[in-house]
Amino acid sequence: MSRRAAAIGIAPRAGIVIAMAAFLGVVAFFWPFLVAPGTFGAAYAPPLIFGVLLVLVLCVVISEIAEGGINSKALAMLGVLSAVNAALRPLGAGTAGIETVFFVLVLAGRVYGPGFGFTLGCTSLFASALITGGVGPWMPYQMFGCAFVGMLAGLLPKATGRREVLMLAFYGALSGYLFGFLLNLSFWPFSLDPNSSIAYLPGLPFTEQWQRYLAFDLATSLGWDTGRAVTNFVCVALAGPAVLTTFRRAARKARFQAPVRFTTPTATPAPDGQDR
Repeated sequence: MSRRAAAIGIAPRAGIVIAMAAFLGVVAFFWPFLVAPGTFGAAYAPPLIFGVLLVLVLCVVISEIAEGGINSKALAMLGVLSAVNAALRPLGAGTAGIETVFFVLVLAGRVYGPGFGFTLGCTSLFASALITGGVGPWMPYQMFGCAFVGMLAGLLPKATGRREVLMLAFYGALSGYLFGFLLNLSFWPFSLDPNSSIAYLPGLPFTEQWQRYLAFDLATSLGWDTGRAVTNFVCVALAGPAVLTTFRRAARKARFQAPVRFTTPTATPAPDGQDR
């Protein structure tokens, strides 16, 4: 099935930068299966190194977007939606897993495309962290987690009407679990006693390491992630039709993808019949 065309396109060079950033983000999350703690001289070095790399990559992505990846109207839309998401996040405050930042991200990524969704996820969490004081070593991982949620929403298959809303609602629920699954990877190696049966042990085969992490994720955050998933499902199911309509109407009026045409001005005849 073909996908609906994104309302906001991304230039090829910006798309390549985003793809490379997404790849580095995957490596940064799954570092426990690639790098053993202590490899860089300290047990906490890998997440700190990857955190710094993520910040640098985000700076490159945002600068590339600002320098021509999307036009000024799309940048204005990015700023507005980032501010909206930053204002919505404190309403949930993460209590029992209830977070209100994801449903706008999912719907915006669906309408405006994966590149816009990726960037919106980064900027939304950055703005929210500044407002709520949530700046810390975990922030780059949260930003990339939301970036993946917005990007994947833009890659969903074509659907219309109720089927589209239902698809986005189920994706919103799945993204709630996905976000928690990714964020747990960033601190799992340091959160448990090494003697625990679900702790990270360097040197174990991948399959055993993976089974330990799945057990850790289920035991420690399944309930929290379920609250996030239910919140996403309900918000998208109830507000999805109206928000999708609003986003698409704004895209039509803004004409983000309107072609630029240059025409040669024609001479205006003077009152006496001679050309000016």
